[in-house]
Amino acid sequence: METDAPGTVLKRERVRDFVLELIESRQAGDGIPSERTLCARLGVSRPTLRAAVDELVAAGLLVREHGRGMFVAPAKITQELVSGRATLSVPQAAGAWSSRLLEFTTVPAGARVGRRLRMSPAGRIVYVARLRLVDGTPMAVEHLHLKADLVPGLTATELESGDLYAHLRERHGVRVHEATQTIEPTVVTRSEARLLDVPELSPALLFERLTTDAADRPVEYVHSLYRGDRYRIVSRLALAPTTPPDPASGGHHPGFPPGDFTEGDPVAASTLGDVQDGPDQP
Repeated sequence: METDAPGTVLKRERVRDFVLELIESRQAGDGIPSERTLCARLGVSRPTLRAAVDELVAAGLLVREHGRGMFVAPAKITQELVSGRATLSVPQAAGAWSSRLLEFTTVPAGARVGRRLRMSPAGRIVYVARLRLVDGTPMAVEHLHLKADLVPGLTATELESGDLYAHLRERHGVRVHEATQTIEPTVVTRSEARLLDVPELSPALLFERLTTDAADRPVEYVHSLYRGDRYRIVSRLALAPTTPPDPASGGHHPGFPPGDFTEGDPVAASTLGDVQDGPDQP
């Protein structure tokens, strides 16, 4: 197996740190010096510099434009998974979130979605595809599956504006309580790339979530694809308490933002975030 020459990794790391300092001292869209200029300033070879820069481009911190040079990429949308507040909630993600409805129809659940929602494959669900935007920039493609009998009369307006969980609670009498969500890396397909305005096979984060009500009945199954170059997850960790927590007191399960499912009710509050226009939110 090939390995780097002695000192190569450390040298590339120092180059990376220097370029990161340049990025952090500039605004999105600002240029950084050319590779030739940086090589001369740092005293490194072009391959060493390019390897460090390639990592920062892949991480979504730099953008290369052919014939123009390198520029600071737009800031990433950051979502914390642990709230400092006493309520069981997830802090709201950065930016102004909005939705564009791509599809809205009622169809049979099918075997896969039926299993997740604990219903017959022939049972009816409301299927919704939405493009989620932050400050007008495409950020995610979201696919919602809701039990049709829970949301009669659900409208496009409810899906494009406001807090869907609030609409479910106030207009349909459905109080979501808890959700289980998974996050894993993936890449975008050609059609997803067109919607998100990124190259095909770009890195992405796949979110899958099953939301239940206070009686542990499934309400919705959602899977969403987030741009890997613009979205990141931040967790705050703490040392374990000296005594085990009381299971009866509840706990926080990281999930999707933002807000409380139950308007801050400490008894019925969700262990996950509400959807007051935040990522991966209905």
